[in-house]
Amino acid sequence: MSIVVTGATGHLGRHVVEQLLEKVPAEEITAVVRDESKAADLAARGVRLAVADYNTPETFDGLFTSGDKVLLISGNEFDKGRVGQHRAVIDAARAAGVSLLAYTSAPGSLTAALADDHRATEDVLLASGLPYTLLRNGWYHENYTENLAPVLAHDAVVQAAGEGRIASAARADYAAAAVAVLTGEGHENKTYELSGDEAWSFAEYAAELSRQTGKEIVYNPVSPETFTSILTGAGLPEAFAGILAGVDVSIEKGELAVTTGDLSRLTGRPTTPIGESVAAALKG
Repeated sequence: MSIVVTGATGHLGRHVVEQLLEKVPAEEITAVVRDESKAADLAARGVRLAVADYNTPETFDGLFTSGDKVLLISGNEFDKGRVGQHRAVIDAARAAGVSLLAYTSAPGSLTAALADDHRATEDVLLASGLPYTLLRNGWYHENYTENLAPVLAHDAVVQAAGEGRIASAARADYAAAAVAVLTGEGHENKTYELSGDEAWSFAEYAAELSRQTGKEIVYNPVSPETFTSILTGAGLPEAFAGILAGVDVSIEKGELAVTTGDLSRLTGRPTTPIGESVAAALKG
């Protein structure tokens, strides 16, 4: 039996594997990767590597064994049919008879187009009959703190979210929740709405950036159309820019401000404050 993590060299996947290594022997962890060279450090620590690609379903044939616990980290290739990608993993897991498949989904409150693939994947997973855990991850601090260059260049936070608030948390927090599920008991057929302990607004975010940088950084709310134009002007594909603008519309409606406490309960500690992630990004 193994704990299997797909997308193991991605931002979230690496956090999960690192935290698993603190709790279970390395030989009990299987990291699913596309490129073994990107996981050489994990292999050196004793983690088993398995090479597979969401876009090539047959690469998952025989990858899982009966009794495995699997974390399916959602793909990020929005243009390649993510539901089909996820279905390939679910089908292989069902054929093997894994004991649990946990899936990183989107908040149940989110109505933006970004959530569509997640809802459809949840339907596939529930229809499979596999024991499941839905980890409905809220927004990540890093969605903003890893993109500070334009903010600091223009002394402005530009979003299309109005006065909406976000109950985000750090990637490491969401990883800790996944690890708790993969190494714990009693999580079968459960849905967890995961979010930060405290919601914040972009005006507050700008104020926090000002405090930590000593610069005067303002929040400049714009329309979804203007925001889409800004993102495409920065080189994002139009479809993806539209998805991000749609998330901001959802933020303005309060759809990402929900605080359930599930995340801190699963991890056994408070979630990381946004200011802490800002400080880490500014140092980095």
